[in-house]
Amino acid sequence: MSSLSLPYPNADSFLRALARQAEGFGQSAIGGLYGPIFHVTTLADDGPGSLREGCDREEPLWIVFELSGTIALSSSLRVSSYKTIDGRGQRIKLTGKGLKLKKREHVIICNLEFEGGRGPDGDAIQIKPNSKHIWIDRCSFCDYEDGLIDITRGSTHVTISRCYFSRHNKTILIGADPSHTGDRCIRVTIHHCFFDGTKQRHPRVRFGKVHLYNNYSRNWGIYAVCAGVESEIYSQCNIYEAGEKKVAFKYLPEKAADKEEQCTGYIKSEGDLFVEGTRPGLPRRGSAEEVFDPRECYSTWTVEAPTEALKQFLQCCTGWQCVPRPKDGAQ
Repeated sequence: MSSLSLPYPNADSFLRALARQAEGFGQSAIGGLYGPIFHVTTLADDGPGSLREGCDREEPLWIVFELSGTIALSSSLRVSSYKTIDGRGQRIKLTGKGLKLKKREHVIICNLEFEGGRGPDGDAIQIKPNSKHIWIDRCSFCDYEDGLIDITRGSTHVTISRCYFSRHNKTILIGADPSHTGDRCIRVTIHHCFFDGTKQRHPRVRFGKVHLYNNYSRNWGIYAVCAGVESEIYSQCNIYEAGEKKVAFKYLPEKAADKEEQCTGYIKSEGDLFVEGTRPGLPRRGSAEEVFDPRECYSTWTVEAPTEALKQFLQCCTGWQCVPRPKDGAQ
């Protein structure tokens, strides 16, 4: 693995090094860079020293944890703008409900576990409406009643990196439904993630532009990636390893609310590796020219060939990691 060129080599050099470090569309996310540190000192759902108290505050905050354990949320936890929720140095699991980012900006969520969400509208992280500049890094997700991550209703400039997804059906939804034509603004990057047997939506996209690179998807139950109405998906150097369902890409015709005819989205596959009999499912007639070029949106990103070494890295180094909390300051 030492020969791999991997992203974020300096992100743990000091506490606030995460700010503006995201690759891809979430690259401007600063979280609570310019605020004080807020110390979570209790696993209680609410009250002094709780995660909810920190997330509710309107001022910028860099939220860290002084203990490990499970926080059972009785209701969705609304995260305000300019927050970093930094789980490095501890092991924090959120259960019961998830996080909601409603008309928020500049939020970084790092090194947490999400498991066992229940109830209607029960997403682990719900980003809607009109939120932007979000980075989700090194989080583990499984077993929520609805989705794991939803990015809809005009939310944009999001990066999801080094995350682990397992034991779930509807994994990542990007774009609400064909009536929400405002989702044409959505821009999302997903990279160095491991989709381990999750049934579908790695991701499912409507309207938005999505860059996927160096992810590993295996043993999906329906499909890996779905291109819905007017979506553009650039799939670069990912590993697709099928189980019983052999086709990786699905195209779903839908009619946008302001159009007369149905249409699907487009997927450009560049350098992807399809193993264990996986078939890409690309259309016979080329549609790659319909897909955006990430180089028009950001200048650099860290991408490797889809090798066995990359596959091994993604299996062991995605999701929550046992890493110490860095010191606050350029040490």
